[in-house]
Amino acid sequence: MKNEDWLRRSLAAVWHPCTQMKLHERFPLVPVRRASGVWLYDFDGRRYLDAVSSWWVNLFGHANPRINAALREQLEELEHVMLAGFTHEPVVRLSERLAGLSGLGHCFYASDGASAVEVALKMSFHYWRNSGRPRKRRYLSLAGSYHGETVGALAVTDVALFKDAYAPLLRVEATVPSPDWRRAAPGESAADYAERCAQVLEAYLAQHHEELAAFIVEPLVQCAAGMAMYDPLYLRRVRELCDRYEVHLIADEIAVGCGRTGTFLACEQAGIKPDFLCLSKGLSGGYLPLSVVLSTDRVYEAFYDDDVTRGFLHSHSYTGNALACRAALATLDIFEQDRVIENNRATAERFDALAAPLRAHPRVRDFRRTGMIWAFDVADADASFARRFHAAALERELLLRPLGGTVYFMPPYVLRDEEFEFLVAGTLQALDATP
Repeated sequence: MKNEDWLRRSLAAVWHPCTQMKLHERFPLVPVRRASGVWLYDFDGRRYLDAVSSWWVNLFGHANPRINAALREQLEELEHVMLAGFTHEPVVRLSERLAGLSGLGHCFYASDGASAVEVALKMSFHYWRNSGRPRKRRYLSLAGSYHGETVGALAVTDVALFKDAYAPLLRVEATVPSPDWRRAAPGESAADYAERCAQVLEAYLAQHHEELAAFIVEPLVQCAAGMAMYDPLYLRRVRELCDRYEVHLIADEIAVGCGRTGTFLACEQAGIKPDFLCLSKGLSGGYLPLSVVLSTDRVYEAFYDDDVTRGFLHSHSYTGNALACRAALATLDIFEQDRVIENNRATAERFDALAAPLRAHPRVRDFRRTGMIWAFDVADADASFARRFHAAALERELLLRPLGGTVYFMPPYVLRDEEFEFLVAGTLQALDATP
């Protein structure tokens, strides 16, 4: 069958996510037949470089032979068993390894990033209730934050496109200024601006800490906010202030964890540990839905009781799925065996040099990088720029999905130098073709 056949059938049967379906009258879907490495292939034989890791999940390439082999082996042993009243080898091994990597305690599993955020928010609230402080039931987040689109996660998200339509369903929560260094005053360093934002946070916590359960942040990079990057100093100050005012710190590392910012966890660059750590996306190497919340032992112990109602009564049917956990274990094996973090740092330096033509383009503003994330803002980008640029990139065999007027690269870690050069050249062409 050809692309057009699958296009017709998909539009007749599938409601696609994060999409105004009517737009596909002008911007056709891309039917993908197979994938290998950093490339996607359609039914007509065209290929597309997956420069956004299929929504930031694919770390080591599509159809990775080592992850494939691990899943085949697991399929012959155990595909799934309920985790209430049962356990299994992959979930135990994965939990032990994540605890070792994070310095946190027990793992609670969910299916996706938003679900992990829901878990962390509920855990924080329930911790304070179990601790005899039920007034601590509000949450705080950064301006421009994105934490998911379920009802609880959306309440701490600050992106109008996702939130406004559902406002009547949501709790009203507060935000404090983002330390995004693009907002710094002329001559003000990223660290100085981070400190200025931390002082605003300090004033808010001083006034409202008695009612605040938790402050949730995306460490180092607020992705949906246009890849807003900030200095690690802000995280150090946040940890200090949350300790002082007895407010939980939730680190949403769903997009920025698993090596994406240059360390396995973004919080490592500030030398801090959160009270709750949320991971998903790259955790399973882009293979299967899996998310996890790690908490401190102090949090876990507040739920440990003979009284069932003091336990954390949250679940879903596929919690801790054995196949997903095995994919995650294979992913962690690759990190260890291939010295991925160290190699990524060298790769990013090379790619920075190869990106010089982009930095010099007259429409490019605030070209920036954190770890294996590159981004730049496009001067004079209008409301339709993202869709038009996406289409122009597809014509040049590139999968790129700008965030408004921000173009970003978040490629799989296995991208080679010649493929990054191809990405830069195609991006320049797409930029010139999208006024």
